[in-house]
Amino acid sequence: METSDWDRHAQQLRRVGRTQAKATTETPDSVGGFSGGSSLVAEARRFIGGNPTGRASLWCARFMNMVLQKTGHRGTGSDMASSFASYGHRVSGPQVGAIAVMSRGRRGGHVGVVSGVDAKGNPIIVSGNHGRKVAEAVYPRGRVYAYVLPN
Repeated sequence: METSDWDRHAQQLRRVGRTQAKATTETPDSVGGFSGGSSLVAEARRFIGGNPTGRASLWCARFMNMVLQKTGHRGTGSDMASSFASYGHRVSGPQVGAIAVMSRGRRGGHVGVVSGVDAKGNPIIVSGNHGRKVAEAVYPRGRVYAYVLPN
């Protein structure tokens, strides 16, 4: 099977993301994370490359709710990414373990957990339904319109 340019780019982002995230998740409080942040990231990373939700489309919020539940938090109970904008409590920027809520223009939204921040200040995010699987990738910081921490 031939690897597409997009797949090669996504693999590169995952490698960069893992390198950056390892440096930041070892001591989450030192980068402004909260004490439960590394457990959310670790749980989300367990599913990289798969789809634990069984849904064919629109499953990033379902994945985020599943990760929250598995780490002892209540989720939003919604399959809408935007439901996380009013969840927990807002923080001003990316923090390890924060939930990033993103826009996709008219195509809806996207949600995932911040695992680190790259050298340019862009969040590295583990999310479901990224190329039809769970993936860790760098997202443009301008795309994120809310960061929230679980209660």
